[in-house]
Amino acid sequence: MDYRKAIQDRVLTKGEKSLLHVRTTLKHFSIITYAVPKERLASHIPEEYFDIPVFETKNGRYALISAVPFIDEDFSFTTFPYPRFQFGQTNYRAYVINKKTGDHVAWFFGTTLGSYSYVIARKCWKLPWHYGKYNIDCFWDPASNRYARYRFNIASSWSSAHVEIEDTGHPISLLEGFESLDQMKLILTHPAQGFYYRTDHHLGTYTIWHPEAVMTAAIPKKLYFGIFERLKLVHAHEMNLPYSVFVSPSIAFEIYLPPNRVPGI
Repeated sequence: MDYRKAIQDRVLTKGEKSLLHVRTTLKHFSIITYAVPKERLASHIPEEYFDIPVFETKNGRYALISAVPFIDEDFSFTTFPYPRFQFGQTNYRAYVINKKTGDHVAWFFGTTLGSYSYVIARKCWKLPWHYGKYNIDCFWDPASNRYARYRFNIASSWSSAHVEIEDTGHPISLLEGFESLDQMKLILTHPAQGFYYRTDHHLGTYTIWHPEAVMTAAIPKKLYFGIFERLKLVHAHEMNLPYSVFVSPSIAFEIYLPPNRVPGI
């Protein structure tokens, strides 16, 4: 597979706009990834529709999952550019392959949102979104081109979390288990379609667009994600040993709403 071409295709191809097409800037965007045994993940993924890819490391073959915290800095619908909203958000996802298309896509366990508008998403679109109270202390230093501080603390009955990382300022490099940097970027930083169980237990999907992400590597200082422990994906004593941590000060983002129920499922 030509992973560079796949990334370029995703950057050049935008979805069909609608009245609910959203544009936002994701600020203080990070991807904290864990390598987990495939058998831990398998029970959470509908195997009739998705394959779970595994990646060869010195410690064995592992599947990958991530927590992705950020701030929606200026969330708005393009048809109604005002008002604009700002709130914290964290997506919890796994990396899977759509059996029908062969595409690398994201499977979402759920999302915490630092806004009570999560209720609208749950009621209208059956999205597995949950409220979280966000306390964020991040400072990106343009002089050194890296974060001087990066801390998220999230209180949520569904998934409390704590993220404290140290930005190296160095560009991300090839991780063990991937064939190339482009393969790694396509899978970890550029899934354009997401799937999830809706709150009515049917399968849902939506698509997004963003430019190719420019990210730096970071070092974990203190990490915890309640949903990963509750689903027995990552044990508490493993939280501070992620597979990788990537961070970026901001990235433009588009979301093609409304999400859809997958027909017949």
